[in-house]
Amino acid sequence: MRLSTRTGWKSLLSAGALCAGFALGTSAALAEVPDPVAARLGQDLTPMGSEKAGNADGSIPAWTGGLTTPPAGLGYEVGMHHLNPFGDEKELFRITRENMDQYADKLTGTHKALLKDYGDTYFMKVFPTHRTCALPEHVYQANRRNAKVGLLAEGGNGVSQAIMGKPFPIPNNALEIIWNHMLGFINHKATRQFAAAIPTQGGDYTIYTVQDEAIVAWNDPSKKSAEELDNIWAKYIAHTVAPARRAGNVTLVHETINMAKQGRLAWQYSPGTRRVRRAPDIAYDNPGTNSDGMTTVDSFGGYNGSPDRYNWTVIGKQEAYVPYNNYDLGSDKLKYEDILNQRHINQEHSRYELHRVWVIEANLKDGTRHVYQRRRFYLQEDTWNIVAAELYDTRGQLWRVQEHFPITAYEVPLCAGIAATYYDLTNGRYLAGGLINEEPAINFFANELDENRYTPSAIRRLGIR
Repeated sequence: MRLSTRTGWKSLLSAGALCAGFALGTSAALAEVPDPVAARLGQDLTPMGSEKAGNADGSIPAWTGGLTTPPAGLGYEVGMHHLNPFGDEKELFRITRENMDQYADKLTGTHKALLKDYGDTYFMKVFPTHRTCALPEHVYQANRRNAKVGLLAEGGNGVSQAIMGKPFPIPNNALEIIWNHMLGFINHKATRQFAAAIPTQGGDYTIYTVQDEAIVAWNDPSKKSAEELDNIWAKYIAHTVAPARRAGNVTLVHETINMAKQGRLAWQYSPGTRRVRRAPDIAYDNPGTNSDGMTTVDSFGGYNGSPDRYNWTVIGKQEAYVPYNNYDLGSDKLKYEDILNQRHINQEHSRYELHRVWVIEANLKDGTRHVYQRRRFYLQEDTWNIVAAELYDTRGQLWRVQEHFPITAYEVPLCAGIAATYYDLTNGRYLAGGLINEEPAINFFANELDENRYTPSAIRRLGIR
């Protein structure tokens, strides 16, 4: 189903079960929704804005609140890697190159490409669907407010009025949907250590280890609207600690909430020069840090940064087999050598479920440049997070694809990601990032973080320790 980019919320209310309740136009003036529509959050729509009901045959269940506490009997304690609440489940079936036509109507373009190109070893293990995504009640309250007051900034290049959670739980257009992805809920302060690797065609790789941390003012409980953020919605540090030749490199980013006023602010410290410099190239299609040119800056996390180089369109909504509840892939019982195979990760540890996904597309504007002419994204309906993406080159040929592997961090609760893969279909290489198996568990309660740490002078001191 392809939805008109000129459609407002009134005409979409009767557009069928897959689109019920959503407004999908292009005008920022349509951002606010009427009180009766906003009141549907928590009723026939979930507090996140997704359809509460399941599908007709029950293969997608109704959302009944998600996973809000550690499952009983697992022995989980805060500070551990998340244990799999569905560890006893058996896979329903596998999708392979040989049988993919049987499931074609429920495969993303990303997975069709991977099955076609790598299907001699790539497969998808499909399990029963569990809609585990859940957020704290105060975030649901923020979503209800955001639905009525959230606005796009000039040109869709930012957000105003809204705060915390999703700025547009009942969106009017594709720009609001991509902002829902970028402004997801994570606790106000969090720290993590993760690993990344870019295997060669022969399967050799080096592990890059990064300590990163963030103070997310967007989710500061003391803030009442985006206007209180001094135009900075998050401050982020990434400190490379291995391998030795990269150790000590530090990146500092201040993410702006209204990029029409001020674009992303970034600095880098290099131990080779012992200097901190402004880093305006940490944006758009410049090569990502520690990526060996395998991905662009704005591809990390699915999509990040200014959306201003593209025209954004809602393609529709569909049921698709996508990564979900990937607790095994994030388990500390696995070593990186168990995951990092030649050409793609070891699919034995991946889990796929049938979910509804929003499909949106970004097409490069005339007169602008980017290495990706067209991008198609699949966002899981409960999380608004990108779970798969297709990236096309300037000739219109499919060049790269991405997968993102979510879990629900049930101790918070929040909808998180524990790994991502970036495949280059032209050279047979890939980047696996966000791996945490051999690292400490993610700390979503890093209340010790201090704003004074997020300055250019502070990252210089961090880099030379």
